[in-house]
Amino acid sequence: MNLSVMYRGPLASCNYACGYCPFAKRRDTRTQLDTDRRALSRFVGWLEAQHTHTWRVLFTPWGEALVRAWYRDALVRLTRLDHVQLAAAQTNLSCSLTWLEDCQPERLSLWATFHPSETSLGAFVRRVMRVYHAGAGISVGMVAVPRFLGVLAELRRALPAEIYLWVNAQQPAERPYTQREVAYLTSIDPLFTYTLTPHRTWGQPCHTGQTVFTVDGQGNMRRCHFVAEVIGNIYDAEWERALRPRVCPRTFCRCYLGFAHLTSLGLERFFGPGLLARRPANSATLSAAAPVALSAGAAR
Repeated sequence: MNLSVMYRGPLASCNYACGYCPFAKRRDTRTQLDTDRRALSRFVGWLEAQHTHTWRVLFTPWGEALVRAWYRDALVRLTRLDHVQLAAAQTNLSCSLTWLEDCQPERLSLWATFHPSETSLGAFVRRVMRVYHAGAGISVGMVAVPRFLGVLAELRRALPAEIYLWVNAQQPAERPYTQREVAYLTSIDPLFTYTLTPHRTWGQPCHTGQTVFTVDGQGNMRRCHFVAEVIGNIYDAEWERALRPRVCPRTFCRCYLGFAHLTSLGLERFFGPGLLARRPANSATLSAAAPVALSAGAAR
C-alpha cells in the first residue's frame, strides 16, 4: 500500500519571531529537546522496518525543526530507504545545508516559507537555490500578510519558473483582502483561493485515516492534525487495522495539510506524487487551475 504520514513530535520552538505565529521565538528546555530527539529516532527506526508499504513522509513541526541536527539526520536516513518515496519537511530554511550532500536528493523535498520580517529576500533565495542545485525538490511560499504583499512579485522574479510559489491567506486575517489583492495573489499562485475561505467538509470523503495519517511523538495515529481522535498507535503490532475509509467529522477545513486530501477537491491533478510536499509535478499543471468560489466577505 502507498501510505503518507505527517509526523509532528513534541518540538514547539522556533528561531524566528514572526508576529503572526504563536510559536515565534519560543524555546524548548533541554529535557523537552531530548524527549523530542528520542521520539523522532524511534519513529524513523519504525519506518526503516516498514518494508511492506511504500511511504511518503512529511515533518510538520509546530516550530522550526531543521535547526535541530536530529531532524536533518532523519531526512538523510529516510532518503536512503528504498521503500520511502519521499521525505519532506516544512522549514524556514535557516538551518545548515551541508547535510544535503548526504541525502538521496531525488527523494527529498523541502516546503520552504519566506518570512520577510526575519530574513532578506536575497539571503532566502540563495538558500533556495542551494537546495535546487543539489537536485532536491523544493516549493516556496509566503503568508499573504497585507504589508508584505509587494515582496511576492520580487520573490517570483527571483526564482526559476519551475519552482512553485504558493501563497497562504493569513489566518486569522488582519482585514479582508480586496478584489484587486485577490486577483494579484492568484496571479502569483493560481491555487491561492483554496486557502482563502474554509472548505465545508462535514461528511465529505477524505483520504486521511485511510492512506494518509498523522503520528505524534508517542506514536499515536490520528487521521489528520485537525481531528483529535486517536485511531491507533504505530507501535502496536496491528496498527494497520486503524486505516479505513472515513468521512470528515469537522464542519470546515482551512489548512492545506487537511484539505489537500479531500476527495472532492481533487488536488492530485495539480500535484500528483508531490501532493504531500505541496510541490506540483510541473508548473504547467497549474495553468488549468480554476479559483474556487469565494464566500461573501472574502474579498471586497
